[in-house]
Amino acid sequence: MPTDQRSTPRPPIDLITSPFIRFAKMEAAGGILLLVATAAALIWANSRWEHSYHQIWYTQATITLGQISLSESRHEWVNDGLMSIFFFLVGLEIKRELLIGELSTFKQAAFPFMAAIGGSVVPALIYIAMNKGAAGANGWGIPMATDIAFALGVLALLGSRVPVGLKVFVAALAIVDDIFGVLVIALFYTKHISLAALGLGLLGVAVSFGANWLGIRSPVVYAVIGVCVWVAVLNSGVHATIAGILLAFTIPARNSLDKTEFLSQSRWLLDQFERHDLNSSQAHYAIHALEQKCEMIESPLHRIEHGLQPWVSFLIMPIFAFANAGVHLLGKIGAAVTHPITLGVLLGLLVGKPLGITLFARLASLTGLGSRPASVTWGQIFGASWLCGIGFTMSLFIASLALGDGDLLDMSKIGTIAASVGAGCVGSLVLRTQLRPQPQIAG
Repeated sequence: MPTDQRSTPRPPIDLITSPFIRFAKMEAAGGILLLVATAAALIWANSRWEHSYHQIWYTQATITLGQISLSESRHEWVNDGLMSIFFFLVGLEIKRELLIGELSTFKQAAFPFMAAIGGSVVPALIYIAMNKGAAGANGWGIPMATDIAFALGVLALLGSRVPVGLKVFVAALAIVDDIFGVLVIALFYTKHISLAALGLGLLGVAVSFGANWLGIRSPVVYAVIGVCVWVAVLNSGVHATIAGILLAFTIPARNSLDKTEFLSQSRWLLDQFERHDLNSSQAHYAIHALEQKCEMIESPLHRIEHGLQPWVSFLIMPIFAFANAGVHLLGKIGAAVTHPITLGVLLGLLVGKPLGITLFARLASLTGLGSRPASVTWGQIFGASWLCGIGFTMSLFIASLALGDGDLLDMSKIGTIAASVGAGCVGSLVLRTQLRPQPQIAG
């Protein structure tokens, strides 16, 4: 006979925060927030209060730590500081994929790797063809980028009909795309280099590798080393975001316990907890010991990645979009329609991305270097290749490095935003025609 179970009343704070928690758990939540931040920046930058928008971001802000003083505009703090955390997370994702994920074996990596090559080279060639010898020729890296948050966000909005294999393909391709983007930033968008500062930064990376080798697992230790490395790289002339990538590869990916040990020790602790009163010292010991075992079974890499993900998705990337997407469109659309930078970015992302990805994916399949996921059709690959034309945050970031401030940057932003909107719409329409409802399992 069922017993009368009364649930504990929910605290008022739960009623207030529950809608936000439900939103945060949505796969597309990060992309939606990025879209809102972009719209807000565009509206503000095209209003009569445009001056205040630029004043906020280009006001100097100074941070002083003892004898060290760093002074940059708020816009630079976002692009040099917050984006370093984003690239650190990207580095963690790359390391995880190389160790245990979709890039861990040659056969697994070859298909998205080849597709990413096509999706980077073809857009760059289109841009170069449109801007050869022109003032914006240095911006060829802009249409190479894929915004993984937006691309996966659109896939999430398409619902359960999207095969898991297609999501994995897009995620792996975007990660390889990020690797290419980091290399482009390091090799082509780095100007004057201070060898002394760079040497200190590399020494800090070596110290972080040493901490990993010694078995140090505390994220705080790596955070302190990371701040020192970031300051050194920032002053070296190499873009500070490279520090994030380098440090990510020093984070331990090993577990301190294997699965068998974790299960046996956790069961013993749960037995101890069950035998004693909830508020007894023995029960509290069991709880804290179990918490320690959970930390030991999870590698620092996974723990840090899991902890950073919501901060990057819901704070860092929206702030970046809000700081960089505020281009004044009024009076510039006419010039942008025929400007080689706008056309190079627009055609690179909107035509070059789907063309390059699809052709090189076919090439990987025909040569036997890689194989298309069994659950994914070529039509779905083609639709997803359009979504990869959503360059947005990464394209805006590379544009700021390649073109600096001014009208050329504005032209690239207009091309990036127009191409990203177009790629998202076309990719969604193509995928809707290619996705079949998943078969229902009879109950």
